[in-house]
Amino acid sequence: MSGTEQARKTAETLTYSAGFGNEHGSEAVPGALPHGRNSPQRAPLGLYAEQLSGSAFTEPRAHNRRSWLYRIRPSAAHPPFVRVDNGAVRTAPFTEAVPDPNRLRWDPLPEPAPGTDFLAGLWTLGGNGDATQRTGMAIHLYSANSSMTDRVFSDSDGELLIVPERGGLLVRTELGLLRVEPGHVALVPRGVRFRVELLDATARGYVCENYGQPFVLPDLGPIGANGLAAARDFLAPVAAFEDREGPVEVVNKFCGNLWSATYDHSPLDVVAWHGNHTPYVYDLRRFNVLGSISFDHPDPSIFTVLTSPSDTPGLAGVDFVVFAPRWLVGEDTFRPPYFHRNVMSEYMGLIEGAYDAKAGGFVPGGGSLHNMMSAHGPDRETFDRASAAKLKPQKIDDGLAFMFETRWPVTATAQAAAADHLQHGYDDVWQGLSRNFRP
Repeated sequence: MSGTEQARKTAETLTYSAGFGNEHGSEAVPGALPHGRNSPQRAPLGLYAEQLSGSAFTEPRAHNRRSWLYRIRPSAAHPPFVRVDNGAVRTAPFTEAVPDPNRLRWDPLPEPAPGTDFLAGLWTLGGNGDATQRTGMAIHLYSANSSMTDRVFSDSDGELLIVPERGGLLVRTELGLLRVEPGHVALVPRGVRFRVELLDATARGYVCENYGQPFVLPDLGPIGANGLAAARDFLAPVAAFEDREGPVEVVNKFCGNLWSATYDHSPLDVVAWHGNHTPYVYDLRRFNVLGSISFDHPDPSIFTVLTSPSDTPGLAGVDFVVFAPRWLVGEDTFRPPYFHRNVMSEYMGLIEGAYDAKAGGFVPGGGSLHNMMSAHGPDRETFDRASAAKLKPQKIDDGLAFMFETRWPVTATAQAAAADHLQHGYDDVWQGLSRNFRP
């Protein structure tokens, strides 16, 4: 049985614990999880007790993120880390180029060289903020044709939101396993170690690296208690451990650079755990879309799945937005997204199908960047079609698009600004929007 076949067989048997932000608890071996205390004098089964803190000890209880891990060896048992090549990974502050006010669009990443795994296939498009100050975000893409074997990755700079576009992933984390197919997203918290195995011959997708406050579900305000992404649809892993001797490379992203150490055992050796600093998988098609049932097109904030709050209420460090299948029924309404200039910056990607504001050129695996106050909206063909369409109820179910929206301009990396797959002439999609003014 090949590695891919074995990974898929494993993925098909996974179970989960439901609920975003819950205090989850799980043990892979009965009796491994202590009760009534976190750090007993002797942890059960000869395990080591260890706390993984995703927030400061003294943050408000509602914001505190931490998990207690009961593992075969403590994380402290490792040799020194040494610098390794960063490959195509870049980190804020982004100073290779100046922020560009122009609308930019890219085709998908080219196919990688044989033997490229998830980590080697990471390619940074751009971002903002400063990872050392825990502000801002980065946009990465990945393209891989090999599973990570004998190596594990962790990110000290931020949490990772993985958005597959092609090919399923088996994400083995310290806290358990996640199956992540296109149409799903995986959230790996800051500092959690993980390995990515492919469920198909190739894999491709997007990653949002959030340096700031951890993602939370957005407040619903006048919407009420229900709608958008439901907490119960986020699935946390159950404990699953590797009791494995032998060399394993552990790569840590720290303040923008990659560091490596070779362990003599697998660090994915957590036998039991409890807490709320945990990975999740979420099926985007479970998003409960709310919209207008009278007239006008609602602001895209109504499609927010997750948000990273900032020091200004309502102004996100980064929002993750999905344009899921939905009905359009607005009367006397231009139904595609309207022409727009936004104080926020928008990076949009396409998981499958087509996007209802673009008639061509925006393809699965590609992406567009509209920085703050850059004018954008439907292309000419979409505008002409929607302006003349018969306004009967319309089901939008032939595409799945998403957006990373951020409070600061996104500065593209030098490799993104000079990439062969950067589309030249993107501005042309708005040419030919004729003068229709009739005084």
